[in-house]
Amino acid sequence: MSRLANKVAIITGGAQGMGEAHARLFVEQGAKVIITDLNEEKGTALAAELGENALFVKQNVASEEDWANVITKAEEAFGPVNVLVNNAGISFNKFVLDLTLDDYMKIVNINQVSVFLGIKAVAGSMQKAGGGSIINISSINGLVGGAVGYTDTKFAVRGMTKAAALNLAPMGIRVNSVHPGVIATPMIMQGDQKDAIEAFAKHIPMKRVSQPEEVSQVVLFLASDESSYSTGSEFVVDGGITAQ
Repeated sequence: MSRLANKVAIITGGAQGMGEAHARLFVEQGAKVIITDLNEEKGTALAAELGENALFVKQNVASEEDWANVITKAEEAFGPVNVLVNNAGISFNKFVLDLTLDDYMKIVNINQVSVFLGIKAVAGSMQKAGGGSIINISSINGLVGGAVGYTDTKFAVRGMTKAAALNLAPMGIRVNSVHPGVIATPMIMQGDQKDAIEAFAKHIPMKRVSQPEEVSQVVLFLASDESSYSTGSEFVVDGGITAQ
């Protein structure tokens, strides 16, 4: 049985990494998916591969105008939106004294402001659909410390999720956050960084990093009607790191 039959979903940062894994699983489970990203080449190729139930829209997630365009394109192609996965995000692994204000504000705009804009933009469409589910991808660094900038914004996403959940519950819109740990995406599993990640994995209680698809299964649950009574909550996918 298709767990997302008749659902229309937007996935930001969906051209690669975790976003790509989410998009593939959503289409497999019956959803019509709008993939957004700045990487037009990869996004277009992925949508073409996934077929008629996928559409790529180029988007700067920190642009209110781009958000309005994504909602318009989604409704024109597939109808009102049921699911939003705020997945797009960046990090600069810099010491706080080396982080410039421009660096910091870029992280804030992409990781935090984009989530606010997405929630605000999609709410009207979800009301037309009779309700919906917003899934904000935070991080374990929305629960414990990490890099300055990245950690700040991921804590903010966690707090925004709870506030938005209270605001939107009367409209039948659920809002939850997902907190991945170390995920084996192409971005981190290469070069010297791959060696560091594999060394760190020995200290994870489950003794390995997660595959993107393992996070996607949690996102799928939250997108589906199976999670109909869950809102304002954190869902942690970290192999036990934050339990230590």
